[in-house]
Amino acid sequence: MQVISGHLGWVRSIAFDPSNSWFCTGSADRTIKIWDVASGRLKLTLTGHIEQIRGLAVSKRHTYLFSAGDDKQVKCWDLEQNKAIRSYHGHLSGVYCLALHPTIDVLLTGGRDSVCRVWDIRTKAMVCALSGHDNTVCSVFTRPTDPQVVTGSHDTTIKFWDLVAGKTVSTLTHHKKSVRALALHPKEQTFVSGSADNIKKFSLPKGEFLHNMLSQQKSIINAVAVNGDGILATAGDNGSLWFWDWKSGHCFQQAQAIVQPGSLDSEACIYALSYDVSGTRLVTCEADKTIKMWREDETASQDTHPLNFRPPKEFRRY
Repeated sequence: MQVISGHLGWVRSIAFDPSNSWFCTGSADRTIKIWDVASGRLKLTLTGHIEQIRGLAVSKRHTYLFSAGDDKQVKCWDLEQNKAIRSYHGHLSGVYCLALHPTIDVLLTGGRDSVCRVWDIRTKAMVCALSGHDNTVCSVFTRPTDPQVVTGSHDTTIKFWDLVAGKTVSTLTHHKKSVRALALHPKEQTFVSGSADNIKKFSLPKGEFLHNMLSQQKSIINAVAVNGDGILATAGDNGSLWFWDWKSGHCFQQAQAIVQPGSLDSEACIYALSYDVSGTRLVTCEADKTIKMWREDETASQDTHPLNFRPPKEFRRY
């Protein structure tokens, strides 16, 4: 639908504002840019990080934006003053992901030091460090009920954490390669994990394995997102953007990111993607320094896009 350009480096992260009027992207050019959702115009650029920005989150409860980067820094930006008002110090190397707890004022960050850290937003104090992974923690999400924190790591495991006790409740070892992306379904008690070997769906709160997504997206999965209608989008290192039906795990559409003129084909990599709050727009952040906006095709029908879906006799269980 639209290609938005303005960053001078790879675009690594994205977050939407709860009111759905703007979204922000973080890039390897060390800036955070805030864009208008409707027009795609640049509203603001925030500078302060000294390395690429890998994680962003916008608070639903306050006028705060949180960012994390390779410079070991986690920052809180006040969007009324448009400046960084707090920094959270404690990570020993790059911070790869962050998430805000939906009901209490804590921030979770995971990084290359293999630890997921829990911060009090106001006091900047580290409440606890969730340690147990053997490698980079590269994805995290939170929810109001137990398990409140779920992390995915380069050590190929997914861990459920007890936030009160600060320790692991259970570890899922279904993947053979690093778990780079996690997405929680907005309505159901289920989530998916994306890895180079497969995309797998699990139930909550116990973490039972439900099924694999049916066909192989032969690339490293960098990002996954799901909307309320049950459309899962997964983005790969080779620029492939695949759409899946959440219930059946059937891939009904495959798209390919087209790199900008003057970019290398190797820059057809999608690093991050997110649905807007309404779930109708999908925004991808790419290595060719652009942000691309996708929308459902209103004119698509059974005739223009026939589905040849036959459910398999048995979902593969391994």
